[in-house]
Amino acid sequence: MLLAVLSAFVMNAEAQSEKTEKTVDLNPVTVTGTGTYHKADNTPVAVKVITAKELKDAQASSLQDALSKLSSDITTSTNGMGTFVNFNGVSDDYIVILENGKRVSGDDRWNRISIDNIKRIEILSGSASALYGSDAIAGVINIITDESKKDLDVASRTRFSSKGRFDQDVNVDVTEGKFSSYTSYNHRQADNWQVNKYQEFMEGDVSVPKLTGRPMSQGFRSENISERLEYRFSEKFDAYVRGNLYDHTTLRPQMAGYYTQKATTDKETGVKTYSYTSKQAYTYDIHHQSYNVGAGARWVPNKDTHIYLDIYNDNFNSEYDYWQTLEAEAYRESRKRTHYWNETLKGIFRLNSWNKLSGGIELVQENLKSASDNIASESMNTFNVFAQDEMSLGNMLDAVVGFRYTNNSNFGSNFTPNAALFFHAGGFRLRASYAGGYRTPTLSQLYATDQAKTNKRYTLNNVNLKPEKNDFWNVNAEYSNDWVRASVSTYVNKIKDMINYRVMQQSEIDASSQLTALYEDGWTTIRQRDNIDKATVKGISANVKFLLPCGFTLGGGYTYTDSKAETMSLNTDTQVYEVTETPVDKSVRNVANVNMAWDKTWGGYHLNVTLNGHIQGERYSSTYGYAPEYSQWDLNTKHTIRTKTFVIEPGIGIENLFNKRDTSYWNSNFSTINPGRALYVSLSLKY
Repeated sequence: MLLAVLSAFVMNAEAQSEKTEKTVDLNPVTVTGTGTYHKADNTPVAVKVITAKELKDAQASSLQDALSKLSSDITTSTNGMGTFVNFNGVSDDYIVILENGKRVSGDDRWNRISIDNIKRIEILSGSASALYGSDAIAGVINIITDESKKDLDVASRTRFSSKGRFDQDVNVDVTEGKFSSYTSYNHRQADNWQVNKYQEFMEGDVSVPKLTGRPMSQGFRSENISERLEYRFSEKFDAYVRGNLYDHTTLRPQMAGYYTQKATTDKETGVKTYSYTSKQAYTYDIHHQSYNVGAGARWVPNKDTHIYLDIYNDNFNSEYDYWQTLEAEAYRESRKRTHYWNETLKGIFRLNSWNKLSGGIELVQENLKSASDNIASESMNTFNVFAQDEMSLGNMLDAVVGFRYTNNSNFGSNFTPNAALFFHAGGFRLRASYAGGYRTPTLSQLYATDQAKTNKRYTLNNVNLKPEKNDFWNVNAEYSNDWVRASVSTYVNKIKDMINYRVMQQSEIDASSQLTALYEDGWTTIRQRDNIDKATVKGISANVKFLLPCGFTLGGGYTYTDSKAETMSLNTDTQVYEVTETPVDKSVRNVANVNMAWDKTWGGYHLNVTLNGHIQGERYSSTYGYAPEYSQWDLNTKHTIRTKTFVIEPGIGIENLFNKRDTSYWNSNFSTINPGRALYVSLSLKY
């Protein structure tokens, strides 16, 4: 009934208006679902698209911020270790990130893409290992960058907010004949901040707060520059080279201190007394640097054949950046180095009017050196063969079947299938799909050893780990026309052989001279990584977007996630392993987002006003329990002034409009570490 009323209202308004501002592209081109180009309405595998306009209207400061604001399937959580992304109830270890279809690897992959140079974001929900290989268990996020074909296109965006938050983006695109250059630079920085300056100690049932100088959000400074050079030899052949350099340093307070608690029991009276010792919180910052280079070519011998060759090399280096102290001069100590090579040859062949075949081969080479994990040098090679067939079975029914064969130097062979059916009639579409997924254990998981002296815990490496695997079923129903797109998706994701820490039984320790020696040296807990967990995640997601009269846009989504993790843990008293059931770590049961916008043009001036809301329930942590529910609303205004040569776009808005904060004690499971309501200003210039 509501849709009918809105439809009549829209048609009446269009009849009375000579010009209706179009604010949202409801049917963009997508590539992520099948690896081949389709209009969003016609892709056999459902893909959610976040447009460049939605990104600019939301005034997001980072990729994670944009995904959280504009998709109810994705939540983020931030602590002293960084920002973590959860997609469909599963952590970002199970997400593949692509930039223009090419995998982004490395520890800082979320931060290497300039938010100001994105044409659209395509989000594929669910397993996609047949297309994209290891890690594609929760989903795939493909960032499509905006590469202008004009002779010269120069754009700059500057953004200021509280707590020293400053972003600067510059993009320069040049095209001269057959040659194009695309340059992108991004600088980001922020200060340290606290929301609660106390940490909590318990003396029996009494809470004792003590001051702490450790920040809830660590200050940082980062630089990121990317370059892509492209040459079009002819309509049938073009080639490119590209590179990226990223540098990130934390800026933790050198004078920060915290307290440790020690309990002493009087032998005669049995009364406990507590003492507190002040300690320096940090002695070093963490410095990350990565660079990657790549090259590729596209050959189109005829209109039915496309051949692609891509070569990509990523290098990541992490260091401890120690400060100068009385005992020693400042110095840097290598923490971890990774090298990643990917070579892919892919072809797309239209065999006839109803059949399209794509396939190829891929070689992946990885190397890890890690002083912190006691890894001198370890390597792993993976060879892949993949193929997919897209078939039209009539005017209203399409099908997709595919597979990937993997041979890994550590784990042998693996076969991963996928299949999808797509029914479409008018504005209605129904999709059903199955996909298998897998995640190869990382070199760190295989070979790392760790010594936690504070709690006397020793972690062993385990070269006998198996890949984690999953089965993903999805059904999607969708309806759209010129002014509305509505969809409902439901899925079941079963993951097995998940890797977690297994505490060794006393019988295992007694039977091994190595473990016995560790136990006698004072290590009270000895553990290793093992394939001991499994999880079942069920969810339903609904999204709707209205393109209303008079420049109004209204959209939103809701996601319900029911996750169950089965974890094996050792009962130290009985020495028997017990299985416990909990939600999946960092999962959230209820998440919603709301996006409302108004656009209006007066001559050369355009005004956009946008309200973005993110509402989520309690977030579960296997270490800290539940974080409280929270919501955040941001009010953004953007003012576009066009001249013959320039586009000037000042922006002003309020982040966290209702000043929602989580003021829990330090080292809690925070729902958010947002510092509170803040005014931001921005300025974009485009030539």
